[in-house]
Amino acid sequence: MNTPAVPGSPDPDGLLAEQLLRLTRRLHRIQKRHLEPVGITPAQSRLLRTVAHCPEPPRMADLAARLEVVPRAVTTLVDGLEAAGRVRRVPDPTNRRVVRIELTDTGRDTLKELRSARRAAAEDMLAPLTVEQREVLGGLLSALVDHGQERVC
Repeated sequence: MNTPAVPGSPDPDGLLAEQLLRLTRRLHRIQKRHLEPVGITPAQSRLLRTVAHCPEPPRMADLAARLEVVPRAVTTLVDGLEAAGRVRRVPDPTNRRVVRIELTDTGRDTLKELRSARRAAAEDMLAPLTVEQREVLGGLLSALVDHGQERVC
């Protein structure tokens, strides 16, 4: 239970929020550095992984909802991935007005490269932690990430 902060006293929740923001920025920088050799942005990587985890090729609207971005952002990401041959737009078999996004063989190969790049980025990030600390952190992160999470695909 959180109690109101007394003026002039430390604000543990505020400090924790600031640490999380700094950690997020650091993680983004490290991830970006490891993804550059693959020729993909963190946002494209996320979209590619999302498509791969859907049981059937998702609609653009499903991707926007899952990624929590506006549909125009998905269009831009798909355009870049399609130009690189990593995804393709395919018509929905039941509704010709709907476009679905599927991985290509190049996209599947890219996912393999991404796994290695993400592992290297995680190792950079987690290097200061012991195995036990990593396990504790993993449990805490799961509790935060999984709380209220809904699946769209």
